[in-house]
Amino acid sequence: MNILLTGASRGVGLEICKVLLEKGNTVYAISRSHTSELAELEITYKGKLFFKSIDLANTEGVYQTVFKEFVTNSIPLHGFVNNAAHAYDDIITNLNLSKLEEMYRTNVFSPLILVKYAIRNMIFNKTKGSIVHISSISAHTGYKGLAMYASSKGALEAFSKNTAREWGALGIRSNVVVPGFMETAMSATLSEDQKNRIYNRTSMKEATDVLSVAKTVAFLLSGDASSITGQNVHVDNGTI
Repeated sequence: MNILLTGASRGVGLEICKVLLEKGNTVYAISRSHTSELAELEITYKGKLFFKSIDLANTEGVYQTVFKEFVTNSIPLHGFVNNAAHAYDDIITNLNLSKLEEMYRTNVFSPLILVKYAIRNMIFNKTKGSIVHISSISAHTGYKGLAMYASSKGALEAFSKNTAREWGALGIRSNVVVPGFMETAMSATLSEDQKNRIYNRTSMKEATDVLSVAKTVAFLLSGDASSITGQNVHVDNGTI
């Protein structure tokens, strides 16, 4: 399968990329930066991993840079994984409009545009594609300082459910994976005390396994999940 993946250079995106490649897929990876880990994968999976540096905050350029210069309709897409995200954390009374708009360009506006053209690619190539958005447990369980970030993920979840309704008749599926807090660069700024307080809110009292998240994404992209659409799949160690 040909899979378009955003935010592929580090963290859960890199793990998703590894799992998809291990399963024999061809991955078209997008990220702002090109990391050494991604470069190693390009060597190991030569001809199966293709990378393009794109800043998804530039919403006006998304169509041209992704679907005219990278993944054209001559490449049939079987899946799209929307993983790239920008975190803007602060308490609500400090909300800054310009920072909020910047986050929404990356977290919401560009993903919606990418879904638009990914679906058009699937229709053109008559593929029954699968779309998977990476959300956050913060959209379901409140955390101080994450209201703005959580709102962007909540928007994706609503969009995904309606995408599933709108395009299911053509066999195009849309689901959301909702990870709990993971040990990634995005959570690296938290103190150990902050992390422990978050983990203690889960049934398993520990960080969510990044590999478990990646394997869930791969499952939802596969034919084994052919009857799963319009769902939010929580991979969060039982956050309560």
